[in-house]
Amino acid sequence: MSLIGKKAPSFVAPAVINGEEIVEDFSLSQYVGNKEVVFFFYPKDFTFVCPTEILAFQEKLAEFEKRNVAVVGCSTDTENSHLAWLSTPKDRGGIEGVTYPIVADVAKTIANNFGVLGGHYDYNEEGDMIFVGTPIAYRGTFLIDKQGFVRHCVINDFPLGRNIDDALRMVDALQYVEKHGEVCPANWEEGKEAMQATREGVASYLSTHA
Repeated sequence: MSLIGKKAPSFVAPAVINGEEIVEDFSLSQYVGNKEVVFFFYPKDFTFVCPTEILAFQEKLAEFEKRNVAVVGCSTDTENSHLAWLSTPKDRGGIEGVTYPIVADVAKTIANNFGVLGGHYDYNEEGDMIFVGTPIAYRGTFLIDKQGFVRHCVINDFPLGRNIDDALRMVDALQYVEKHGEVCPANWEEGKEAMQATREGVASYLSTHA
């Protein structure tokens, strides 16, 4: 079930912050009323596509921060695995230099509640609980507004890396809508014209962009 328009699921979990410190009680609630959040899931530490995404978010971090947006990553690895990966140089497959928080969802409850866990729990014929699928997170990206509501999400399968620039574009769109009360048409980017959410406004926009 989609989380769009709903409160983002709450959690308290361990995380690595500033690339070097483990905290046991990290929560997105610290941002409510203050910042939007781009909360993203990735499958596993020490893999191949994942570091390209994590480092790409770091490269754009100043752009997100300029917009008063927090970036937070999450996978089902342990906080110790996160810390080891964060301490490994890039030329050795690590993500050294990443400073935004990375959450450890060891119990897989966060991924499950956000609808990105790659499978589900079931029972076999003997009545034993089993996991069907792959018990790690898909590449889910969630844009959460200052009130804690999910306003945008996209979920990619394991081999499909996400577009960080589009995550930034959606931040711009959300902030534009909230500031100006207009809506953003197809392929909208910062600096382009938006339109009024009325029949007349749509007709006017289409007449000048046909």
